Amino acid sequence: MTAKDIIKITLNLVVIYVIGGLIMAAIYAKTEPVKVLKAYQEKQEALKEMMPEAQSIKKIGVWKPHDKEAEYYVAKKDGKRVGYIIETYAKGYSSYINMLVAVNDSFTVEKLNILEQHETPGLGDEVSEPYFQNQFAGKTLDHLVVRKVPTKVDIQAVSGATISSRAVTEDGVKKAVEFLKDKISSEVKNEQAG
Repeated sequence: MTAKDIIKITLNLVVIYVIGGLIMAAIYAKTEPVKVLKAYQEKQEALKEMMPEAQSIKKIGVWKPHDKEAEYYVAKKDGKRVGYIIETYAKGYSSYINMLVAVNDSFTVEKLNILEQHETPGLGDEVSEPYFQNQFAGKTLDHLVVRKVPTKVDIQAVSGATISSRAVTEDGVKKAVEFLKDKISSEVKNEQAG
């Protein structure tokens, strides 16, 4: 193989890579706005599902659980606050678990929705099942604790998935509710002082 052949092959590969890169950039430019819009619409639907009685759900802030940007919202009906919704992340066994938590004015959990998780199939991924998530309704901060043995007041762990169960309950929901309670309480105090 001569130097001329090597240059010819190199130039052909460069042209192929440039054309491939341009095609990929064009596809990305076309599909990314659609992806962003779809994600926004899905989030709005998920928020409405969290508090269906609310007439408006307005973003009031951003926080960073596990260095991931998450938003929190106030939900209102007839101009009166009916509760809050907070997005959070928890470090599970094999993934970060993204979820929404709805609470009432007393910071009692009304609903939990796991938006995304990649836990072990057949074990940790059970945290997405209704039988696990429905346990959170009516729980206060004191009862956001995982137990392996069933109790009527605390959260029962998914069998064989204590790490994922504890991640959702204590690292996710409990920390989110604590943050929201502290944040809203301090804002109310500032409003009353001002």
